[in-house]
Amino acid sequence: MVSPRLTPLALALLPLAAAPALADARCALDDRGREICLPAPAERIAALSPGATELVYAAGAGEQVVAVVAYSDYPPEAAEVASVGSHTRVDLERLLALSPELVIGWVTGNPLEQLEALEALGLPVFMIEPRTVEGVAGAIERLAHLAGSEASGRAEAQRFREGMAALAERYREAEPVAVFYQVWDEPLMTINDEHLIGQVLTLCGGVNVFGDLDRLVPRLDEESVLAADPEAILAGGMGEENRGWLDHWTRYPALTAVAQDNLFFVPPSLIQRPTPRLLEGSRIVCEKLEVVRSRREARP
Repeated sequence: MVSPRLTPLALALLPLAAAPALADARCALDDRGREICLPAPAERIAALSPGATELVYAAGAGEQVVAVVAYSDYPPEAAEVASVGSHTRVDLERLLALSPELVIGWVTGNPLEQLEALEALGLPVFMIEPRTVEGVAGAIERLAHLAGSEASGRAEAQRFREGMAALAERYREAEPVAVFYQVWDEPLMTINDEHLIGQVLTLCGGVNVFGDLDRLVPRLDEESVLAADPEAILAGGMGEENRGWLDHWTRYPALTAVAQDNLFFVPPSLIQRPTPRLLEGSRIVCEKLEVVRSRREARP
C-alpha cells in the first residue's frame, strides 16, 4: 500500500531512484551452474580456499578480501587478511563478524553443510572449482564481474589464456614422455587425464601412465608405479622446497625414471592450485619433460 504522504511527483520519481541500484546489480553463474546475483559489486569478500584467494586477487579485487583460510599464502598481502579457520572447517561465527557481502566457496573442498548454513543466513555463496585452462580464465572474469573489477580481471584472464596457448603451440609436436605425477604420498595418489594437472602434462607432450583411470585423483600402490615404469616422475612434496617424495623412489634403481635421473620437483602451489600461477607451473613441467628428451639424445 502506497503511503498517502507521497505526492504524484514523488511517485513518478520512484523508478528513477531505483535505477542506479539496478544498474549496479551483478549476476554470474558459479561452477555448480547456479546464478548468483548481488545488488551491487561486492566490497567485502570471503575466500574459503587458498585457490579462491588467489583468484580473487587475480581478478583485481584483493583489497576487497576481508577473510581467508589457512595456507592462503599468495599473494603475500593475503597473509595480512583475517583467517577464519581452514577450508575443511570454517569458524562461522568469526566469518559472520566480518560481514562479508560475498563468499567464495570450493565445490569439493569446503563442507557442504557449512556453505548451506551461510546461504541460510542470506549470504551469497559463489562456488568455484576450475577444471580446465578456460575454467581458470573464466573464473577470474566472473569474480571480477561480481567485484566490479572487470578491466583488471579481463586483462589477467587474457594474459593467462595467451600464455597457456603459447605453451600448447610450442610443445604441440614434442616427442611423448611417459610420466607419473605424484600428488600425495600416504596414501599414494596421482591424477588422471581429465584432471587439470593431467591436461598440463598432455599440453607439454607428457603421457600420463595412469591417465585412463576413472577417478580424477586415484589411489595407487607402489607396485602399480613399478609396473608402469614411467620415464619421468614429477612430484610436489608437502612444501615448496620438500623433495622427500622423490627421494623415496631412489630405492628402486631399476625404475626407468630413477635409472635416468628423471625425478623432478614441481612447487605444488604452482601446479596444484587452479589459478593463474598454473602458467608458471606448466612452464616448469614442460621444461622438465624437455630435460628428459635431451637426456635421450645424450645417451649413446
